[in-house]
Amino acid sequence: MSEADLFIHAIDRTVGAPPIHGNAVRLLRDAAENYPAWLSAIESARHYIYFESYIIHDDEVGRIFADALIAKAEQGVTVRVIYDWLGAFGKSTRRFWRRLEQGGVVVRRYNPPRLLSPLGWLRRDHRKLLSVDGRICFITGLCVGKDWAGAPEQGVPPWRDTGVEIRGPAVAAAEQAFAILWSLMGPPLPVSERLPHEQMAVLGDTTVRVVATTPGVAGLLRLDQMIAASANHRLWLSDAYFAGIPSYVQGLASAARDGVDVRLLVPGSSDIAVMRPISQTGYRPLLEAGVRVFEWKGPMMHAKTAVADSRWARVGSSNLNISSWLGNHELDAVIPDERFAAQMERMFLEDLENSTEIVLPLRRRLRLRPAREYARGGATRAAASALRMSHTIGAAITDRRPFTSTEGTLIGLGGAAFMILAVVSALLPRLITIPLTVLSVWFGIVLLARAYAMRRMERRSRRQ
Repeated sequence: MSEADLFIHAIDRTVGAPPIHGNAVRLLRDAAENYPAWLSAIESARHYIYFESYIIHDDEVGRIFADALIAKAEQGVTVRVIYDWLGAFGKSTRRFWRRLEQGGVVVRRYNPPRLLSPLGWLRRDHRKLLSVDGRICFITGLCVGKDWAGAPEQGVPPWRDTGVEIRGPAVAAAEQAFAILWSLMGPPLPVSERLPHEQMAVLGDTTVRVVATTPGVAGLLRLDQMIAASANHRLWLSDAYFAGIPSYVQGLASAARDGVDVRLLVPGSSDIAVMRPISQTGYRPLLEAGVRVFEWKGPMMHAKTAVADSRWARVGSSNLNISSWLGNHELDAVIPDERFAAQMERMFLEDLENSTEIVLPLRRRLRLRPAREYARGGATRAAASALRMSHTIGAAITDRRPFTSTEGTLIGLGGAAFMILAVVSALLPRLITIPLTVLSVWFGIVLLARAYAMRRMERRSRRQ
C-alpha cells in the first residue's frame, strides 16, 4: 500500500465518512450567493425539503425563508426543519415557530433544557444544511438572518461566510446525517422517503466526503490534526471562533517550522464578547513558529474553511475549537479536488486583501477591547472559551509548561477571580453555600433518578 493509500485509509477510519464519487460541486460566497440558491432550491422542491440550522432569526430574512417553506408545505411538499434551542434563544420567538407549524411545516427543536440533564444543554446542533428531493444540498457556515445579508442600501456590509452546493450521490450522505439527528427527537423518517446514494444519478466528477460529527466523537479534531501534519506546501484556514487546543496549535506550528505556508484568517471583531481576546492568546506561539495570522476588517468573519496543498478543501459548520470538535453536532464537506481547491485559494487571497496581518511584537496589538464593542454570543462557544482559560490557569497552578506573554492576562484574571471568591466566601458565605447546595441537591437527584431507572431496566431484562 502506497503512502497516499495509507493516508486515505487513515482518513476513512478517522472521520467515518467514505469518499462518494460523481458529484457536481459549486462554491458559494456570502449570503448574496447562498440565499438565492437556497430559495431557488426550495422553490424547485416536488417531494421533500430538509432544513437544519443552528440559528434562524425572526427577522425580515428569516421570514422570507419561513414564507418559502410554508408555501411549499401548502403545495403538498413534505417540509422538515430542525433548529437548535440555544441557537434560537433570543433570536426567534415561539410565534415564529408556531406559524411554521400551522403552515404545515414539521418542526423539531434540538436539546432544550431538561431537569434530569443539568449540563446536557451544552450539546448543540451547530449544523447548517438544506437538502431538497435527494438531488441538491447545501452544506455551509451560514445561519439565516439579516446579519449575513447585510444592508447594502444603508452601507452595512454582510457577514463574510462560505457554503457549498452539492448535486449527486453525496446528497444522500447529507440527508442521512439529517435523518439520524431527526430520529433523536422523535419518530424516524419514513424509510421510503429518501433514495440511497447508490440509486442517485452521477452528475459530475468530484469526490465528496460528508463529515457529520456528533458530541463526544473527536473525528474532525483528528482529521484537522492529520491535515496539519500532512500538508507539504500550504495550509490556509478561515475560522470564526478560533481557540485551538495545545495539540492543534503545536501541529500548526510544527508545519510552519517545516516550511509549510500556514495562514489563519480570523475576525477582527466578533459577535462573541470574549472570543477575540481568547483567540489572541494563541497568536504568539503561532507567529513565533512562522504561521501568518490575519484579522478580517469587516463586521464579522464567520466562514469555517480549510484548503491544503491546492488539492484538499473543507467547508462547513465546524470551528477550530473544543466546542465544535467535541461538544456539537457539526456538518462539513471535505473535497479532495484540485479545481475546487484552486477556487478556495483564490477566495482566501481575496479575503486577505480586506484583512490586517498581525506581526510580532504583539504587545499593542493584543490589548483587550472594551466589552461594549462586542455583541452577546452563544453559551456553547463561551463554554469553549472558558475551557481554554481553565487549561491555561490549571497549567499555571501545576507549573506543567512554559507560557507565552499573552497568556499572562488570563493567568492574572484567574488569580483575581480566586481572590474575589475567597473574600466573598469569608465575608458572605451564604452567597457561596446556597447556590452550591442547590446544585448539589439537583445533581444528586438526577444521578439517583438515573441509577434507579437503570436498575429497573436491569431487573426487567433479567425477568425476560
